[in-house]
Amino acid sequence: MPAYSPWSAARAAEIIASEAGREGPMLPILHALQAEFGYVDRDAEPMIAETLNISRAEVHGVVTFYHDFRREPAGRHVLRLCCAEACQSAGGDALVARAEQRLGTPLGTTAPGGGVTLEAVYCLGLCATAPSAMFDGRVVGRLDAARLEALIGEAER
Repeated sequence: MPAYSPWSAARAAEIIASEAGREGPMLPILHALQAEFGYVDRDAEPMIAETLNISRAEVHGVVTFYHDFRREPAGRHVLRLCCAEACQSAGGDALVARAEQRLGTPLGTTAPGGGVTLEAVYCLGLCATAPSAMFDGRVVGRLDAARLEALIGEAER
């Protein structure tokens, strides 16, 4: 996992200012904030809105619409399970349910203790034969129950 900076309104203001002049700046701003802090802090929303002269609701809508933006810092490990239709039809739904049960947390949240953040991803392009996942940025194809257990075990070490 990459090391992220702790949230800082001053640093966020610098990032927002550096990206504000781009065409269609909201997504680059949000991506830059998440790259710096590991998530998009709620306090950044009014800062972005003011800089771009749009409503806070518009910023909030974009942050919550896209699955790639986190609202809270991630756990020590991030397990992203493919939830696209092809992976669902190959048993992905059962793997999501298994991971949720095993980690004790629903998709989109961090397990108690902060060890693993369980997230959805929509298509990694590996779904020809079995569901896929990403673990700490590493793509894992041909995911089955045994490989899922191995990933969770790796995260728990």
